[in-house]
Amino acid sequence: MVFLTVLALVVMRRLELIPGPMQTLAEGIHGAIEEAIRAVAPNHVTQLLPFIGTLWIFLVAANLCGLIPGVHSPTRDLSATTALAILVFLSVHWFGIRSKGFKAYLRHYLSPSPILLPFQLVSEITRTVALAVRLFGNIMSLEMAALMILLVAGFLAPLPILMLHIIEALVQAYIFGMLALIYIAGGLQSQQLRSSSKGELNE
Repeated sequence: MVFLTVLALVVMRRLELIPGPMQTLAEGIHGAIEEAIRAVAPNHVTQLLPFIGTLWIFLVAANLCGLIPGVHSPTRDLSATTALAILVFLSVHWFGIRSKGFKAYLRHYLSPSPILLPFQLVSEITRTVALAVRLFGNIMSLEMAALMILLVAGFLAPLPILMLHIIEALVQAYIFGMLALIYIAGGLQSQQLRSSSKGELNE
């Protein structure tokens, strides 16, 4: 986190009209994240960009930490992935409440029937647990597989293992961030759909 914070401050203090390599890279990452959010939640890009962007950048850095000799990826620890999943869980409700208000947001759990409330609550819990376990299991298995291959083959095949680790780390970060984005956007859009349907009925 200190490294990412210092890196962000360095890039921000050296912004130029004609960007250098580091600024170009930062702007490219920002643009890619912005487009990904726009594809899922086009009306909430500015609102979601800080959280989703930070989540993606952190996950990429955390997953790639395993490439440093003697360092394990933080995301191979279930407590770390659980903390991230809880942040996503809270953010879903935070953005939903900010968008439509506390009462209106809670009301959608009772729609179309109050009987579905227990199933709605179970769904919220299970997808949060799935987020945490999926990332933890994939990163831990990736590092264990890489260690086993190194123990068997020695250093005869370091490059394929390195490439596998990088690709898998990026893929898992993308999946986790995209699922978080879909969950948040789903809550926001469900509120909009209900509001628009009520308006059509009134008309």
